[in-house]
Amino acid sequence: MLLRLADERATGVLVRDHGALYLSDGQVVHAESPRAPGLDVLLTASGLLEPDSWAEAVAQAGARCEVARFLVDSGQVAGGKLEICHLGALFDAAFFALAPTGGPTRFRYGVVHWIGRVRPVPTEVVEREARRRSRLLDSVWPHPTVDTAPVERRAHPTARAVSPLRQALLELADGVRTPAAIARALGRPAFNTLIEVRRLAADGLIETPDKSALPSRPAATAAIAAEATESPSVLDSALLRRLRDALEATL
Repeated sequence: MLLRLADERATGVLVRDHGALYLSDGQVVHAESPRAPGLDVLLTASGLLEPDSWAEAVAQAGARCEVARFLVDSGQVAGGKLEICHLGALFDAAFFALAPTGGPTRFRYGVVHWIGRVRPVPTEVVEREARRRSRLLDSVWPHPTVDTAPVERRAHPTARAVSPLRQALLELADGVRTPAAIARALGRPAFNTLIEVRRLAADGLIETPDKSALPSRPAATAAIAAEATESPSVLDSALLRRLRDALEATL
């Protein structure tokens, strides 16, 4: 359906079980998912924007569907920084929105998101990145139940040094918070959090539900696994380079 809508140059919202994709002229202009922090969380957690400033932008420009333009025109966020942050939020939410599901997929023509246009992304780029992320997660630890289950530290983990980011995640692994809740608490993209959760599970630092069904790790994924050992900032930079190349190819 997504490819067909792209061919139609459709405008509206594609609604699925775990999120929604907003299209304009057949390109993805926004995505949202309950499993991923929104643009507001990423902007405020990074210190680029005060929460009150976000609320003001929504109040002043939300009805016109021009929140992003308001933030830039009012000088509250630089255009380039907003674009990068929005692209991160878009790819983050799109990964969950495009995940396999047994529920219905619906498209509502003419619907426009109140954030407005920032940087349209070709649908094939969004779909390809979602598939890449799925393969990357499985190469780290091929057990997707850890993605949605409450994160719980093992009672007697193997003693080893961890990075500050992983330590911050472990401190929130209370057996109640899911990876999505931890991502929001840390103000970080959900996918980066999932990568760290799977790495912690692979290292035996957190529990993995139902490990009896774990498949063996294919040797063919070694190259992808090596990419997964990079820090989140490196992963984000690589994504942006691929996105830049794909966008330039369409100009």
